[in-house]
Amino acid sequence: MKAVQFSAHGDRDVIEYGEFPEPEPAADEVVVDVKAGALNHLDVWTRRGLPGVELELPHVPGSDAAGVVETVGDDVTRFEPGDRVAVSAGVSCGECEFCRAGEESQCVSFRILGEHLPGVHAERAAVPADNLVPVPDDVDWSVAGSASLVFQTAWRMLQTRADIEAGESVLVLGASGGVGHAAVQIADHAGCEVFATASTEAKLRHAEECGADHVIDYETDDFASEIAALTGKRGVDVVVDHVGEATYPDSLASLAKGGRLVTCGATTGPNPDAGLNRIFWNQLSVLGSTMATPGEVDDVLELVWDGTFEPRIRETLPMSEAARAHELIENREGFGKVVVIPDSEF
Repeated sequence: MKAVQFSAHGDRDVIEYGEFPEPEPAADEVVVDVKAGALNHLDVWTRRGLPGVELELPHVPGSDAAGVVETVGDDVTRFEPGDRVAVSAGVSCGECEFCRAGEESQCVSFRILGEHLPGVHAERAAVPADNLVPVPDDVDWSVAGSASLVFQTAWRMLQTRADIEAGESVLVLGASGGVGHAAVQIADHAGCEVFATASTEAKLRHAEECGADHVIDYETDDFASEIAALTGKRGVDVVVDHVGEATYPDSLASLAKGGRLVTCGATTGPNPDAGLNRIFWNQLSVLGSTMATPGEVDDVLELVWDGTFEPRIRETLPMSEAARAHELIENREGFGKVVVIPDSEF
């Protein structure tokens, strides 16, 4: 079979699409005939090399995919050949104190398909049965293959960690990206007043289409000042910040008294000034969030499958053009998800 892969960390020129060994399912695994997948910023970081993450090379990237069950391992009872499934990439041990308490994304050995483990951007992939979600017959493969990672991440951030309520105000940074455009839809669906930042007029209009009530061009305007002006200097109740060092001070400054900043990433750097004086004086909460529990995944994907939420697709490419897909993500070209499809299916 063919798979996207790289044999060394580096720039986009390390990406290849070529022959790779056929997957053999372990007893608890399913082999999925992949119909579509999608890229995340995680794929770019994994390709470049993450500190402390040592991969067996060549490595197949990809955390998002959907397809048809081809074969099942001896211990698998939830699925059978022919079932339509989507991948949920978080892998937990099922035995530690956090897993036993139903907090699988806090597992002491938590790993992610495509980052710590072989990914799913291939013609076929062996995936633990626990990491698969049924997909209804009427859901398009591009939707099924691009929704899981960003919608589960945004759902846990807002619904579980920040515990948003109708009537609250939420600022979403980087609303043109995967997690950002999912967060805008989730906050809007919850009845919140949604503020969103993006970098071009087209991206701002897309954010409005996803449910943003107010949009801010962070390239031309200081978003903390704009939030102060739009809220009568009150600030917002929640900030969704996956950007990190570059935005963290203004994210804190954008919060109302008692506000919550929730973060799932640090694209621009992990070590901003802590801002402890602002945190204690304004009684703010800074909340971390990673992926989601299986129950949270089920909850949010049901809302994707029924059309309540929609992963916006900026471009669809054959897997042989994976380098171009990475370029779209790195250069922040367009709005929403980049989908890749095996060349044999394209």
